[in-house]
Amino acid sequence: MRMYLDICCLKRPFDDLSQTRLRLEAEAVLALLQAPSERVQFVHAAAQDLENSQNPVRTRAERVRRWLDLWTLSQLPEPEVLARTKELMSVGFKNFDAFHLSSAELSGTEVFVTCDDQLLAKAKSQVGLLRMRVTNPVDIVLEVLR
Repeated sequence: MRMYLDICCLKRPFDDLSQTRLRLEAEAVLALLQAPSERVQFVHAAAQDLENSQNPVRTRAERVRRWLDLWTLSQLPEPEVLARTKELMSVGFKNFDAFHLSSAELSGTEVFVTCDDQLLAKAKSQVGLLRMRVTNPVDIVLEVLR
């Protein structure tokens, strides 16, 4: 399964895990990162690099960078990424969310994983427009690691 983890997923293990939901999401993300390569192939796109570079907590950004560096960077045609990003923004996706979604789609992603409730809700309302499934880490880890 080709999978795109957005930056909120990749940062989740570094959050305050005293809340049950955050702890479950963090554990799910870490389990996905350790999944066998025959089950999960992670997508790496410039959108992840750009957002991660804006993380003000350098230690977290560096750890996320090390994960991203394990995956091959998708070389995507900029005009297509830009056009799809604009299309997704036109239906209400936030700019970075649209950039991530378009990058994931053009990279052949089957499942886009996020911890962002607003993005999940928007994706659910636009399911017919998206070319991949959008879900949270807890739900997908149950599917992948059965």
